[in-house]
Amino acid sequence: MQEFIKKYKKPLQMLALILFVFVLASCAKNPQPQAPITADSTGFWDRMIIYNLSQFLIKLSEICGHDYGLGIIAFTLITQTLLIPFTIYQQKNADKSMALQPKIKELQHTYSAQDAATKEKLQSEIKRVQDEAGVSMSSQFLPLFIQMPIFIALYQAVVRTPELATGDFLWLQLGQPDPYMIIPIIAALSLLLNAYLMQIGRENPGGSFMIYFMPVLIFFITFRLSSSLSLYFATRNIYTVVTTLVFDNPFKKIEKRQAKEEAEKEEARRRRQAIRKAKKTGRSVKK
Repeated sequence: MQEFIKKYKKPLQMLALILFVFVLASCAKNPQPQAPITADSTGFWDRMIIYNLSQFLIKLSEICGHDYGLGIIAFTLITQTLLIPFTIYQQKNADKSMALQPKIKELQHTYSAQDAATKEKLQSEIKRVQDEAGVSMSSQFLPLFIQMPIFIALYQAVVRTPELATGDFLWLQLGQPDPYMIIPIIAALSLLLNAYLMQIGRENPGGSFMIYFMPVLIFFITFRLSSSLSLYFATRNIYTVVTTLVFDNPFKKIEKRQAKEEAEKEEARRRRQAIRKAKKTGRSVKK
């Protein structure tokens, strides 16, 4: 499986993004896709998932002073807290993957021939290096596929529950798009900030395409959706920034990397001094 994901990594990433866009765009085109959800709704998805989620959101809103917007924020914080182990795992895996890039480039240079045997050998060596480092290619898609059912269910729970759809929060009507596009902008900028933090913390950062693509995508999708979903994304992304700073602080990584570089420079300086001193005295120094 890992070999398949590595071989078709970019097509799979684009497929995941296309699926992501397709689901959200479908929601945006049809703000009332089905009948209102009630206790009489049938089916596993409607009765067990959407109805129970809508009731949970209403209960959370009651706890938060009968404010449905705060209920959605509380729901987002709860789900993101439960997903912290997956987020940490994905971040660590991404760091390991980026750290392997120099080795992978060396392998690509070593096995640069285009014949089938060499290509197969290259893939085998890359897989070996990844396995030794504990890198899982499939984990890159894990957060997206875990959270997709969550925001689909949240969207339907809000627009199909009259109390939630007509609820107000600040200037927002939760069942309608943000008229000023402020929350979608916050959602996009907070996602951009988190991507930037993760990049600067890596020793061998990758390309910048995805850093800008996903925030732009989030904005152009959420500004058409009910503000409840853009509120979910804004809260989620801000929370992710906080968890990144707490569990994967890029500034601490930079400090450690700089300290390591300074130590290596100091060691090299001392080594050069020892060699010069040895030459003056006629002693030999192991290189």
